Amino acid sequence: MDGQIIENKFRSCIIIKNKFARKPPCSGVPGRPGRHFIVECASFFGDTAFMSHSTVSRPPLWPYFVLAVLAVAADQITKIMVLNHIPFQARLPVINGFFDLTHVYNPGAAFSFLADAGGWQKYFFTGFAVVVCLYLGRNILKREFRGWSAWAAAMIMGGAIGNVIDRLLYGHVVDFLLVYWRNHYYPAFNIADSFICVGAALFVWAGIQEARREKRQQAT
Repeated sequence: MDGQIIENKFRSCIIIKNKFARKPPCSGVPGRPGRHFIVECASFFGDTAFMSHSTVSRPPLWPYFVLAVLAVAADQITKIMVLNHIPFQARLPVINGFFDLTHVYNPGAAFSFLADAGGWQKYFFTGFAVVVCLYLGRNILKREFRGWSAWAAAMIMGGAIGNVIDRLLYGHVVDFLLVYWRNHYYPAFNIADSFICVGAALFVWAGIQEARREKRQQAT
C-alpha cells in the first residue's frame, strides 16, 4: 500500500510539473524544474516518507545553523548593550505597568530556575546545555529532524549556546527582560531564553502535526 501511495504522489507531482512547467508551484521559484522538483513537491505535500524514497538531492542544512548563529548573535549583542548602558538592578520602563528593561544576574537556568541552588548549578547547566546542543546538531546533520522540527532544534541550540557563553564569561546569565502586572512579576529573562521557549513550543507543535500526518497516511 505504501508503494501505491508513493507512486500516486509521484504521478501527481509530474502532472503539476507538466501543467506549470514555467513556474513550478511546489518550488515557488520560476524556472527551476528538473531533479530538485520532486523533493520540493514532496516537501510541499508534507510527505517525509516520500522524500526518503526519492533519490534526488535534499534541501541544504546550512540555514538551520545560520539561524542558531543569529540567535547567539542577537542574544550576546543585546546583553552587551545592557551591561554597558543599564546599571545593575536598574529598571527602564518600556510599557508602563507591564514591561521593563532591567539588568540582573541569574546563576540558574532559564527564568531563574534553581537560581539559589548554591553554585553547583552553573556546572550542571553548562554541561547539560553542551550535551543538548551536540544532540540537536547531530540530529540536524543526520536529518533526523525535518521541516519545523529542524527549525525548532536550531532555535533551542542557539539559545542554549547564548546562555552557556554567559556562564563561561561571567559565571552567571545576564537577564534584562521583565514582564509584570501590578504586584505579579514573571522572572526576568533574555533573548536566549525566548529562543529556547519558542523552539520548544515549535518542537511540540511539529511533533503533533507529524503524528497526525502519519495517522492520515495509515488511514489511506
